[in-house]
Amino acid sequence: MLYELLYGLTDVSSVFNVFRYITFRTSLAALTALMVTFLAAPAIIAWLRQISMTQQIRDDGPQTHLKKAGTPTMGGLIILLAVTVAMMLWGNFRNVYTWVIMIALLGFGAIGFWDDYLKVIKKNPKGLRALYKFGAQMLLSLVIGIFLYANPLDPYSTVLSVPFFKKWLFDIGIFYIPFSVFVIVGSSNAVNLTDGIDGLAIGLVAIATIANGALTYVSGHAQFARYLQVLFLPGIGELTVFCGALLGAALGFLWYNAYPAEVFMGDVGSLSIGGALGTLAVITKHEIVLAVVGGIFVIETLSVVLQVASFKMTGKRIFRMAPIHHHFELKGWSEPKVIVRFWIAGIILALFSLATLKLR
Repeated sequence: MLYELLYGLTDVSSVFNVFRYITFRTSLAALTALMVTFLAAPAIIAWLRQISMTQQIRDDGPQTHLKKAGTPTMGGLIILLAVTVAMMLWGNFRNVYTWVIMIALLGFGAIGFWDDYLKVIKKNPKGLRALYKFGAQMLLSLVIGIFLYANPLDPYSTVLSVPFFKKWLFDIGIFYIPFSVFVIVGSSNAVNLTDGIDGLAIGLVAIATIANGALTYVSGHAQFARYLQVLFLPGIGELTVFCGALLGAALGFLWYNAYPAEVFMGDVGSLSIGGALGTLAVITKHEIVLAVVGGIFVIETLSVVLQVASFKMTGKRIFRMAPIHHHFELKGWSEPKVIVRFWIAGIILALFSLATLKLR
């Protein structure tokens, strides 16, 4: 890793001491991921189009989406590549949390890749069977949850922190394992459900990543954590570098995914990013805050749950179509209007989540 090499040169010159600072490496990770995205995206998009890895559009969706047929999908590979390269260069892999977050990102990415492969290459519209898809997600989340539960470096491994209340800490013991599985799997699928129109999900991911990066840095900094009265978790500040890498990759991908999209991220992108954000929340003890900063993801998921439950119980639908972004499209909102308004709501929720740092 370049970080190890450059920081090891501090004996030669004090200039290299700058690589010790997380904020500096976070900036480099963001810029690196952004650059990798810009360099790799055109070639990967062309390759996906060449092998006919293109999106199939449902006939029962908004009719304006039919023109998107043939757009390359599985663009999440660009994001995974950019984040991995940035972390290999600027991440500290002596830190155990770096390994955990990368395993979550690439592990969920592999599940999404399998699902996309079956849908596009094997022409199976349902993709990976739900039993296998959710089973693999739960198994990976369970491994992460058990590791974090038994982590000797974390003095709060079984604690649930409630935002706005500095003394509201609940030790839920071994039940933290299934709780962490719920958070990670839920986050992964929430991002997946939101990824239905151009740029919506990746824009919200960028917004959520900025807020999560700030929360992570504060929780890993002893003085800031003490001043803001949040849990100080030794070692997790390193995950700020990952947030920088994910932000850079998200912004770079948005360049190509913005309306009208040149490429879709596919499940390989949405499941991996969602799983990583959920894992980040579990590690940093910001699970409840995740539901706030990712409020749009939560609303999108709830709209699907309510729609299905209502139809099964009453035979009637609550929304014109779920997830809810399609409901607004069918009401007459243009796709760019839905996207920007949801982004604005996401920014408001992110700012509100950051307010939890001070209002305690």
